[in-house]
Formats: sequence, structure tokens, C-alpha cells
Amino acid sequence: MKLFSPLTLGDLKLDNRLVMAPLTRVRSGRDGVPGPLVVEHYKQRASLGLIVTEGTYPSHAGQGFPGQPGLVTDEQIAGWRNVTDAVHADGGSIVAQVMHAGRVTHEATTGGHEVVGPSAIAIDGETRTYEGKKPYPTPRALREDELPSVIADFVQASKNAISAGMDGVEVHGANGYLLHEFLSPASNQRDDAYGGSPENRARFVAEVVEAVADALGAGKVGIRISPEHNIQDALETDSDDVRATYRALVERLAPLGLAYLSVLHKDPAGELVQDLRQAFGGAVLVNSGFGEITTRDEALSLMEDGIGDAVVVGRPAIANPDLAYRWREDLPLNEPDQSTFYSEGAKGYTDYPAFSA
Repeated sequence: MKLFSPLTLGDLKLDNRLVMAPLTRVRSGRDGVPGPLVVEHYKQRASLGLIVTEGTYPSHAGQGFPGQPGLVTDEQIAGWRNVTDAVHADGGSIVAQVMHAGRVTHEATTGGHEVVGPSAIAIDGETRTYEGKKPYPTPRALREDELPSVIADFVQASKNAISAGMDGVEVHGANGYLLHEFLSPASNQRDDAYGGSPENRARFVAEVVEAVADALGAGKVGIRISPEHNIQDALETDSDDVRATYRALVERLAPLGLAYLSVLHKDPAGELVQDLRQAFGGAVLVNSGFGEITTRDEALSLMEDGIGDAVVVGRPAIANPDLAYRWREDLPLNEPDQSTFYSEGAKGYTDYPAFSA
């Protein structure tokens, strides 16, 4: 079965083609330092071909959630070093997802740091903060002369990830956070070189990835995108504009020789994803689940039919630390407890049992 065959992604060597999705679990406390519980969580899942960490913030202004880990302070880097040592000791591979929340946060979460985005347009809704739920604030539109410092934050956090023992990084360009906000015409209404046309809206995302790849080596860098996901008000409802925007992004990234492109989309076999895959010319990870859970049969067929090079899975990996073994042997699965996804402590985090005959 191709799903369980080895795969090379740039500098990354995978034992199988099952990739653990970046999963927000908010277990790192107010200081954003991964502790022993986080170490145990990732260590348990080392038999997956690749672990992508939960989104980690590259600056205090980029923090999106209470309890989210960062890649900013010496203590955070040391905490991640404990995680990577444990994963590597069990034969696993792990990359850090570097994520700037953009406007998907609140000053009560960022410690008073100003909420920013491509344009001064607020999300409709509420966000969890350390002080309880609050309406999303209107972000301040980043000035063009501020963008290099945001890029520098991504680069430094990526270097910090490597210092912490990560095998690479995944730049988060999906799910309505800062980079996706630049791509979406609903959240990006700029009239400078970073707004308007599809090429302009793709420019900042490309510049971030280029800078990170230049600093780390492209073989250690992937990017995640979620075209047409329409989440957190980063709406993309014009299919022609979506195709043009993501085509512009991928064609600019293709010459870099990145480790991979990870695409979250409900129809990975469809024209949009396969067109982007062809334009990228490198390894593509497919992730069909977000509203729906990816099943074993779907994962197997995605690989056998050549739809992508690896399959990214979320909730099955939450509930089954030994998912690769269970799916290979077609064994029953634990059911994920959704009530514990964003809570504290071991329950629903490190207490899912491995399979026992």
C-alpha cells in the first residue's frame, strides 16, 4: 500500500505518507512554553511519517490563542527542544508550523500588542482571550514599510525552530490567518503593491516564503494553503479569482524547490488542486478533512490514485497516537473527544490508548 511507503520531501525523510496536521491544542500555558505534557503528546505520535506542530507564533503580536506555543523566547525554544528530542528518539520527523494570527486575535491575548492585518477590516464574531470571549477588534492595516519586519519575524522564528531541533518549518498561509488575509480579496482591500490584483495579493506570502527558504534552505520549508476554505471571513468566492491568485503564488514559489506544498481543500482530486500541483512541480500534501474526518479508505485511495504525495490527517491522529499502525493493519480506532480539543490537561490529549489486542 503506497500510503505506508517511504517518501522524501526535500531534506525530510518520511517512513510513511501519513502526515499529522497542525492541530491547535492550547496546552502551552500563558508563557507559550511547551511543557512535559506537550512533549508526551508529540512523542506518542512519532510513528506518523511527519508531524506538523500546532501553529506557533513568530512574534507576540502574532499570537492567536490563549495557551498557544511560540517560537520567540529562549524558554519557548528550550521547550520545543524537549519535544524534538523525544520525537527523534522514537524515530519520528517533526516540522514547526509558523503562524502569524493577523486579525484573528485580540490585545487581551497578545499581551497588549496591537492587532494588525492587511486592511482595517474586522472579523464578524468573537474570540477567546485570557479575559473571556471578546468581539474581534478592527485591525490596524500594516503599512508597506512595516512588512519587512513581519517577514523578519517569520525568518527569526524559523531559525529558532531549527535551533530547537525541528527538521524544518511549514509557513502557515491558510485558514484565515495573516498570510491568508493577504490572499483573500475580502480581507485585503489595499491599493498598494500588496493589494488589488491576484499577483499583488500573493506578493507578501511569496516574499515570506522566499525569505524563510533563503535562511533555512528550501529543502527544509513547506507552505500550507487553503483556497476556497472561506473561514474566519477570509472569503474566496470567485473561482476565477481564486485560480488566478493561487496560481500566481504557486508559480512564484515553484522555482525555489520547496520541500512541499500542503493544500487543504474539500476536493483534492478536483481541477483547482491538481492544476496548482502541476504548477508547483514538487511534492504536494493533500488534506480533504476539516469539516469532515478523513477516513482510512479515503487516505488509501488518495495515494493509490496518485492524487497527492502524502495525506494530512487531523482528528484520527488526535485520537490514535498509533494511527499508522492501526490503518496499516485495518484495526478499530479510538473516537476523538471534541470537548477536550481546546481544554487543559492530559484528558483528551495524552490519554488516548495505543491499540491493544
